[in-house]
Amino acid sequence: MNPFQSLRSYEEFLYTLQQRFPAIVSATLVATRRGTRVVTVGGEVMFPEGLRLVVSERLTSETGSLCLVRYGYKAWRGSEKLYWYDSQPHPGDLALAATAPHHKHEPPDLKHNRVPAPKLSFAAPNLPVLIEEIESLLGQVD
Repeated sequence: MNPFQSLRSYEEFLYTLQQRFPAIVSATLVATRRGTRVVTVGGEVMFPEGLRLVVSERLTSETGSLCLVRYGYKAWRGSEKLYWYDSQPHPGDLALAATAPHHKHEPPDLKHNRVPAPKLSFAAPNLPVLIEEIESLLGQVD
C-alpha cells in the first residue's frame, strides 16, 4: 500500500504506526484537512526512556495523491532536544545541495550544524525512517 495514495490511506498509515513499530509507547498524531487539497499532521510519537518525536507535516493533494510540501521533525529525550529535521531551504549551504532541501540539525550547535538527509523525501512517508532512527537510540543513555 502506498500511504500517499490518498488522505484516507495516509490516515490509516498514521493511526496504525504503533502496530508496525512495537517500540512506540503511544502516539498523538492527527491528520487535519485544511480545505479540499491541504492536510496538516501534528503530534508526538512517544518511546521508552523519555524519547519522543514531535511531528509537523503539511501535505497537498493537487495531483490526486498526497505529497509532502513542508515538514519539521524534532527528537527529544526528556527536556533535551537531540536533533531535528526540516525542509527549510538553505541554498547558500553547498554541503546540503545533494539532498536539498532535506537536512538534519545535529549537535554540537543544533541551529547551525546542518547535514544532508538523504533518506527524507517529499514523495514518500518519512516517519518509518525517523522512527527507526529513534529506535536505534534506545539503550544509549548518555
